This record gives sequence, C-alpha cells and structure tokens, in this order.
Amino acid sequence: MARIDLDLAHSYLHEPQTDEDYALLPLKFTFEDGGAYALLGPSGCGKTTLLNCISGLLHPSQGTIVFDGADVTRATPQDRNIAQVFQFPVIYDTMTVGENLAFPLRNRGVPEAQVRERVGRVAEMLDLSGALERRASGLAADAKQKISLGRGLVRQDVSAILFDEPLTVIDPQLKWQLRRKLKEIHHEFRLTLIYVTHDQTEALTFADQVVVMSRGKAVQVGPADALFERPAHTFVGHFIGSPGMNFLPAIWRDGAIEIAGRRYLPALSPSVGQALQAAGSFRVGVRPEYLHLADDGDAQAVPVRVERAQDIGTYWLVTASVQEAGAQVGTLRARLGAAAAALRPGDTAWMSVFNRHTCYYVNEELVP
Repeated sequence: MARIDLDLAHSYLHEPQTDEDYALLPLKFTFEDGGAYALLGPSGCGKTTLLNCISGLLHPSQGTIVFDGADVTRATPQDRNIAQVFQFPVIYDTMTVGENLAFPLRNRGVPEAQVRERVGRVAEMLDLSGALERRASGLAADAKQKISLGRGLVRQDVSAILFDEPLTVIDPQLKWQLRRKLKEIHHEFRLTLIYVTHDQTEALTFADQVVVMSRGKAVQVGPADALFERPAHTFVGHFIGSPGMNFLPAIWRDGAIEIAGRRYLPALSPSVGQALQAAGSFRVGVRPEYLHLADDGDAQAVPVRVERAQDIGTYWLVTASVQEAGAQVGTLRARLGAAAAALRPGDTAWMSVFNRHTCYYVNEELVP
C-alpha cells in the first residue's frame, strides 16, 4: 500500500480561463497509507476525474501526484501498481470465476500455491467459493461485479485499490452486504482504498474519511459525524442527510438574530457573535433531526405554517413554511415524533430552531 500526495488541478481545455473551465480546481490532499476514503458528490463534480488522475488513466493538466515520495505524475497505471474496479463488470467471460480471480496473480508470476490460497480467501469473503468452477459468462450482472471486486482485492502488493461506483449494478440488499465485506476486508488487510460514489449511505458507511466534492472542488473532508454535525459548507449540509439541513435567512440587528421579523437571543460564543455581527446577513442551519415542536411564543422557536405531515413509520416528516408579511422566506423540514400526527396543512406551529446543534453560515461557509 502507499501514501498518495496530490497537489494538482485539471482542465480538459488547452487554455482554461476561469474556474468554470476546470474539471478539478486546485486540490492539495493526502491519502494516508492504509486509509479508507470516499469521494462523494453529484454527477459532474469531478470525482471520477480525480480518481482517473490517481490511477494514471488521466494526466493532470497542472501539478503532481506522488506515491510514497516518488513522483508518478506521468507514470502509466501499470507503473503505479494500482488496482481499479469500474462501474460496470470488467471480466473475462471465457474464463471460470476462479480463473478470473487468479488472472492478476498468474500474470505476475505468483507461485501457484499462493494463487490458490489467495483466490480461495477472496472468494470466501465475497461468497463466491461455490462458483469458482463456473463460467463467468453465465452469471448475473451482480455476480460478475463481485468477480470484478475480487480481482481488485486479490493482489496484496498494490499501492491502492480504486473503486469507481462499483455497486451500481448490485441488488440493494447485496449492496449492504458488500459494503460490510469491504469494510471487514479493509480492517483485516489495511489496504489503501479510494471509493467514488454519489450515494451518501455508501460513502458514510464505507469510508473513515469522506471527501465531499462540488463543481470540481473538495468542499469538506472528514468522518461521517463531522459532515453531519458541522457541515463546513451549505452544499455539504444540503447533500448529507435525508432530508438535508434546513437553512433560514437571518440578519444581525441590535445585538440579536432576526428571522422573518422576529428577534432571537440564542447562546453564541463570542467569536460566532462577532462574525455574525460583522457579516450583517447570514444563514441559520439546523438538521431536521434537531427541530422539535415548541410552545406558542417560545423564545427559541420560529412560527411556521404546516404544509405537509407524512407518516414515515418510525417518524413523521413535517414540511412547513416560514412567513414574513404574508410572503414565504424559508422552508423547514422536521423529523418529529407522534405529536406531529395532530398537525394538518394550514396549521400554525412553533419549531425550536436554536440549540447546541445549530450552525451559522456566512457566504455559504460555516462560522467556526
């Protein structure tokens, strides 16, 4: 395995002029040896471009890529000694399952006894032991993708294993099992794994560190709890969570926070208070999980108009609008308990917004 240091940017244009011309804006980041990472973001955000730069399928237009102190920026994928698993199965249909798994090892002259031992171990991990003698051509798409995963995992000498949305063709129940298997494999072998996905559940359950990307930029890097509790950017708040974080426009006026014409005096640290006062206008962010119904006129609550109350089974999802002078200025979505069953569209309710989980954003970035 290897430590991978990136200091790069990439544009598919010969002479980029603006940030919009870059598929990857300047990025400096280190993937530590033995770490499990996810590149998370919507389609077109640059995550696959970054993965292909790491693998050598694409050479960055600017900067360097370093593996364990060696500059590999212009090296081929073979010279970088990486394994890559793609979105759709890449296997040899004419071979058996066992021959597919053994191919990367035999191609490098690994002794046959070691090949059998390693293939057997990986097949057992992926529940392929009973299919080793079957032709790959007759298998379903999800079984073929398990073979692709196995071929990526079978070598122990690779610098890193790269996954480009590898569970796209996998049945939802099997996805959960394979994510768990990959996590177990990582804990056992301490492989350097980099996993590209647009699915937050995959990223947050697989990786120790998640790189959230938007428009070619890494907007936040951290573990799942940090991304959820303290999103560094409003994009992360929107993207992480189901539903995402709520944001309300606010202003600082006469020593208080004002939302929709009402004044609030929440507990703020001196540094946060100073930053909000200096900004003048900002956004208040709170997760649906941290909203709750309050008494009418509660000093920490916002009056809302209930738009919809849905029984999800384990909770009620309530959507409500925040009004000022008859105009809607914001929307709140709350995950509430059984008390929400009494709410009807058009009702006025009060939702407590300010608590220790509340975040504040100036120019879309978190006030620390």
